Amino acid sequence: MTTAPWRDPALPAAARVDDLLSRMTLEEKTAQLYGVWVGAATDGDGVAPHQHDMTAESADPAADYDELITRGLGQLTRSFGTAPVDPALGVRALALAQRRIAAAGRFGIPAVAHEECLAGFTAWRATAYPVPLAWGAAFDPSLVEEMGRAIGRDLRAVGVHQGLAPVLDVVRDPRWGRVEETIGEDPYLVGTVGTAYVRGLESAGVVATLKHFAGYASSVGARNLAPVRAGTREFADVTLPPFEMALREGGARSVMAAYTERDGVPASADPELLTRLLRDEWGFTGTVVADYFGIAFLQTLHRVAGTPAEAAHLALAAGIDVELPTVKYYGEALVAAVRAGELPEELVDRAAHRVLLQKCELGLLDEDWRPEPETAGPVDLDPPANRALARRLAEESVVLLDNPDALLPLAPDTRIAVVGPRAADALAMLGCYSFPSHVLTHHPEVDPGIEIPTVLESLRAELPDAKVTFTEGCGVSDPDPSGFTEAIARAAEADVCVAVLGDRAGLFGRGTSGEGCDVADLSLPGVQGELLDALVATGVPVVLVLLTGRPYALGRWHGRLGAVVQAFFPGEEGGPAVAGVLSGRVNPSGRLPVSVPHLPGGQPWTYLQPPLGLAGEVSNLDPTPLYPFGHGRSYTEFAWEAFSGPDAEIDTDGSYDLSVTVRNSGGRAGAEVVQLYLHDPVASVTRPDVRLIGYRRLELTAGESARVTFRFHADLSAFTDRAGRRVVEPGDLQLRLGTSSGDAREVARLRLTGPVREVGAERRLHCEVEVLRA
Repeated sequence: MTTAPWRDPALPAAARVDDLLSRMTLEEKTAQLYGVWVGAATDGDGVAPHQHDMTAESADPAADYDELITRGLGQLTRSFGTAPVDPALGVRALALAQRRIAAAGRFGIPAVAHEECLAGFTAWRATAYPVPLAWGAAFDPSLVEEMGRAIGRDLRAVGVHQGLAPVLDVVRDPRWGRVEETIGEDPYLVGTVGTAYVRGLESAGVVATLKHFAGYASSVGARNLAPVRAGTREFADVTLPPFEMALREGGARSVMAAYTERDGVPASADPELLTRLLRDEWGFTGTVVADYFGIAFLQTLHRVAGTPAEAAHLALAAGIDVELPTVKYYGEALVAAVRAGELPEELVDRAAHRVLLQKCELGLLDEDWRPEPETAGPVDLDPPANRALARRLAEESVVLLDNPDALLPLAPDTRIAVVGPRAADALAMLGCYSFPSHVLTHHPEVDPGIEIPTVLESLRAELPDAKVTFTEGCGVSDPDPSGFTEAIARAAEADVCVAVLGDRAGLFGRGTSGEGCDVADLSLPGVQGELLDALVATGVPVVLVLLTGRPYALGRWHGRLGAVVQAFFPGEEGGPAVAGVLSGRVNPSGRLPVSVPHLPGGQPWTYLQPPLGLAGEVSNLDPTPLYPFGHGRSYTEFAWEAFSGPDAEIDTDGSYDLSVTVRNSGGRAGAEVVQLYLHDPVASVTRPDVRLIGYRRLELTAGESARVTFRFHADLSAFTDRAGRRVVEPGDLQLRLGTSSGDAREVARLRLTGPVREVGAERRLHCEVEVLRA
């Protein structure tokens, strides 16, 4: 029998897809443009449509699953991530579903299976890693890449093709509920760490999906889905660079359109964003997927479309290829609009070509395709190697904000009163997209499926000779102070009080952090601030441990605490990581990916401020943070020596090296994070006073030194000018090496000479760094 050209792996992928498309009916082509939300059967006998979404208003009322798959199917939505299912049974169920889909259609093409993987595979019994804000705190892209590779291997091992991560939104207002899902408030940090995650995921054969493109984190008032009021330069110079870096240097193969609108145009209906910029300028050739129900929102929330067909037309024309999570607007409404001549079939062909090209790259068009994963044997999604990786990242991400009197590490035989609503709750470690927080709250009868030691359990294990007492003191967000009396009594009996406070991750108001859990100001939730006041008033030294999804204002207690430790939802191994810092087993090395404010009001504010965004005589409000971006302390000391950064002139396409030797001058091993900031004194438009353009984490044993050289290129000074061009301007620059955005240790002064140089997709995006160890 002659093999059809589209089945021939020897032919170019584009030629195969062209042949396949020419054989498809309109219904078969549109079938490649949507997903169906499914849940794996708990007995492993295939998958069934997610009942709510196949029957609710959000789904196509004509979409009977058995009939639907006779046309083919583009995607299967979260067969593992919808309800708790044993991983081995889930593998079997997904494979049976894929066989059923392939058998039902004329061409035998399976679906792309996608899952959430924001902080690990969002599935029962899968490793819960630290949230992305903790990745940013680690300042360690290589470790994040290793984690991404491990997550990718787990996804591929169960038959999943696409992961809906990473989030590359740059924090613009820390009151926003989804800060925990971001990597931080600086585009260079977000870009480099996010790109590392993409490389890891893609190296395992999983399609990484960049989200949310673009501007989602800039919603006004920090309200989820609210309009974005970012100007042209903020959008170009803060919002977009992480996406460009992850596409160009990470090789991401999918992008998810944001829910939000900017200047009246929703991202999901914006061809300027999704086609001209993304594809024509950046050269992206992968797929663009809708955020869940994002196409429907064009009609129901944005009200830029009056009918499903109009919404489908807007989304397709803008460049959205796939409707997620389930079919409605790209189903019968789309077919009818094409038949009626209201929507050009060429738009369907364009999107279907992209989807099928990706399926071809994944091997899903090959005749020898099999749905069963290559790996055989038991399915363990939380093996020891994963847990060890989660522990390393958690340990690197814990930030010691303050330790003025060296209260930490704690003495091994001391009396410790542990107080606070986060100390004995395993969920205090996890963000809102972890499976226990995201799904198991709807299944209270099901155990978490993974071991999640609490801070209290871990501290007792860490310091077996210490006398440790515990009381909660108050809840996370309730206003009841009745537990204060016992908390004060326990603290008064101790040598030191460890107050473990923070957030509860949740969704849409069911938590204090997470999607739809936005806040009015940056006060600690509930009466936790009042509890901390009461503990401090006892006179017993208090160590504040924060387990949060965002920074909170701490100026009220500045100078009154014995030490402050910040952990951003550090994952299943976060309890031992925090306890290790308290005991001294772990030398803290995390650095702040977001600023910590003095006062709870005065938002939004991040460190990327032009001169008039900083403290000055024109306002009585001082926005200077209590702890700046990049800040973090250690139990050892580091000396910076032999700086080399002479005054120099280079042209606007030139390079310049600056170096410093960092020596661990303390008595124990530790890590220093050397950070390079750019200061542009005069430019044609206002610029941030400083912005990060390079960094390197250095792990040094006691007495060890390393010489770090940053290879600055003038491209790193580029910005968007008044005409909307990205340019490098001649003039003076300062390159500042420091330990944070607020602590410059060394300064190199440069002058760029020559003409203004316009730069584009060929420009350098990151600063090369060389490390030579003595």
